[in-house]
Amino acid sequence: MSEILHDCCHDKPSQKPWYQNGTLLVTVLIILLLLLSYFFPRLVPLRMSIMRYFSMMWLPLAVGFLIGGMIDYYIPREYISKHLAAKRKRVIFYSVGLGFLMSACSHGIIALSMELHKKGASGPAVVSFLLASPWASLPITFLLIGFFGAKAFLIIGSALGIALMTGFIFQGLERLKWIESNSQSVVIEEGFSIRRDIKKRWQSRVWNLNTLSEDLRGVWQGVQGLSEMVLFWILLGFILAGFSAAFVPAHFFQQYLGPTFAGLMVTLIFATVIEVCSEGTSPLAFELYRQTGALGNAFVFLMGGVVTDFTEIALVWKNLGKKTAAWLLMITLPQVIFFGWLMNFLR
Repeated sequence: MSEILHDCCHDKPSQKPWYQNGTLLVTVLIILLLLLSYFFPRLVPLRMSIMRYFSMMWLPLAVGFLIGGMIDYYIPREYISKHLAAKRKRVIFYSVGLGFLMSACSHGIIALSMELHKKGASGPAVVSFLLASPWASLPITFLLIGFFGAKAFLIIGSALGIALMTGFIFQGLERLKWIESNSQSVVIEEGFSIRRDIKKRWQSRVWNLNTLSEDLRGVWQGVQGLSEMVLFWILLGFILAGFSAAFVPAHFFQQYLGPTFAGLMVTLIFATVIEVCSEGTSPLAFELYRQTGALGNAFVFLMGGVVTDFTEIALVWKNLGKKTAAWLLMITLPQVIFFGWLMNFLR
């Protein structure tokens, strides 16, 4: 065997007829909308919105898919199962810490989290990773500090707290069998050492052009498999967010998103349909805070968009299970609203 870390086999992307390829069809729809905008002026704002979101999203998405492909090819299931599939509380801390260190927007993190689940990570670990990364990652930490100053630490700390609490609750639900378990987790033998296994694989590897070519093909296969799993939902969410950003009047936000409980709930509704990329909505959240002075509304706009994002919920439903998706909403939304309500007293 010439591999460093990768498994001996990989799931190949399925071959579907073009008319059953959802990713291809939604891509054609996006192209069609862009072309129609040149003939129908009413669609120009939609074109501008889609192009703006594309410019924000393509790089984080590409990085997310590339890292996901590398995980698929190089990281054996045993490694993920050992650290992210156990029933211990430290698994949640591992997941939140890993999410904090990632440098991808919410949609890039979705790709990575689905790959971790495919490799054997438990549902609670994946959910914690998914919640921690977009609003508590290192790049967004610095971005939010630039916007909100010291109050950014309150936003980031609350996001991490919600990720941890949700993960612990999900572990309880998993023990009660109220959510789906990951059938792709593998049983780890007693005494299995990742360090010794890496050393063994490294020493047995043959370095030449053939193995390099094999690596590139393997990573590309992983990227293809991951994109087949998630890209359709990402592009569909992309269209929905584009429509909302293009056709919802800007003054509506200033008029109805004030520092009241009603304004908090309206903010949550708009966060659901507008959230596309963490880097992109950070300035919007700060503008909302600047106009209304409602820090809680800004937090709900940031975190609520991640929690209720159509793409995220659809992918959790499809890959982790419908019970997990339902509990994700029921557990996280009350926490987001509660933290937002508290923050509105800090004006």
